[in-house]
Amino acid sequence: MKICLSKYIIFAFCAILFAEDDSKFIERVINETDKQYKKVFDFQVEMQININVPGFRMPKKKFKVFFKQPDKIKFNTKGFGVLPKTGLFTSPLDNFDNLRELEIVTNENIDPNNVIISGKLITDSLKVKMPNEYARLTFIPTVDVKIDTKKWVIRKVTTKIDTLKIMEISNMYDQVDSDYYLPKESNVKYYVKDAKLSKWLNKDISSAIGSNMKPQSNDMVEGNIKILYNKYKVNRGIPDRIFKNFPDKDL
Repeated sequence: MKICLSKYIIFAFCAILFAEDDSKFIERVINETDKQYKKVFDFQVEMQININVPGFRMPKKKFKVFFKQPDKIKFNTKGFGVLPKTGLFTSPLDNFDNLRELEIVTNENIDPNNVIISGKLITDSLKVKMPNEYARLTFIPTVDVKIDTKKWVIRKVTTKIDTLKIMEISNMYDQVDSDYYLPKESNVKYYVKDAKLSKWLNKDISSAIGSNMKPQSNDMVEGNIKILYNKYKVNRGIPDRIFKNFPDKDL
């Protein structure tokens, strides 16, 4: 009995040590990724968005975006709402503040230069409303964030409810001005099989991609939004007057 108790105490002690190591490693990964993100004080970029979502019709659209830390954003286009949260306009630190119970996900197929941090989404932190109170309390999404620990950028963000994948954002990067890693392409995929969630997500997408757009159908199963970035101008000192009379966008 004493031997079994001793083994249990040793096992529990080791588990605590590993948990502390994971916690410190997660903190380091988030801080390094945030540090890389904040190297860019401001930028200007040309963006092209292509929407392939059942029920929505929209031609390819090009526009110019100005961004300045921490949250100043301006589009040079009208009739266009906010974009999906690809990570270009929100710091990693702010994004991870919306997650709890962070842990490392082990995956034998993952590149050794990548790490996946998983956490449960704090639904009260969402600016998008859940379909109803029952959904808010019952459906607690899990978010898996894949981070490239060589470039310290976010490669992929996957949102799931239980094992059901709801949304996945993938980013491809280019090195700009020899020092900054910025997205050259983002792909946002939606996977919905539940009718109620489909109606809710359609409402969310219509608010995200254009205030004047309305879904033609509530039966979306899978959709894709592709964003291309081109002609970056980084840390050129964008004056504050550029952003005046333009409300901040939640990207």
